[in-house]
Amino acid sequence: MAKDPLADAGLHFDELNKLRVLDPEVAQKTTELKEECKEFVDKIGQFQKIVGGLIELVDELAKEAETEKMKAIGARNLLKSVAKQRESQQQQLQALIAEKKMQLERYRIEYEALSKVEAEQNEFIDQFILQK
Repeated sequence: MAKDPLADAGLHFDELNKLRVLDPEVAQKTTELKEECKEFVDKIGQFQKIVGGLIELVDELAKEAETEKMKAIGARNLLKSVAKQRESQQQQLQALIAEKKMQLERYRIEYEALSKVEAEQNEFIDQFILQK
């Protein structure tokens, strides 16, 4: 094989017989590498979109979980509040019952005293009528 004086000067002919500075084999590998890099960048872009969607979905789920957690805490606090209200109301009603029992006892004692006075007065009236 004879040495190509153009190749020695760094000039080459491509498949269309155009004069090139780069060796056709190197030019082809460079083009292939460029295409592979473009595909890689496209795949990275798709991956970023997928990951972005996943992150958004996880964020939404986290917000929903936090909302449900707050609702559960609110419901639990409301339940505790209702239990305390019932306990307080029960204590108030027990105090009212005790007060009414004391009032009933006072009325009973007053009734007995008044019944005694009535009996004494009736006896006095009967004796007064008999003396006449």
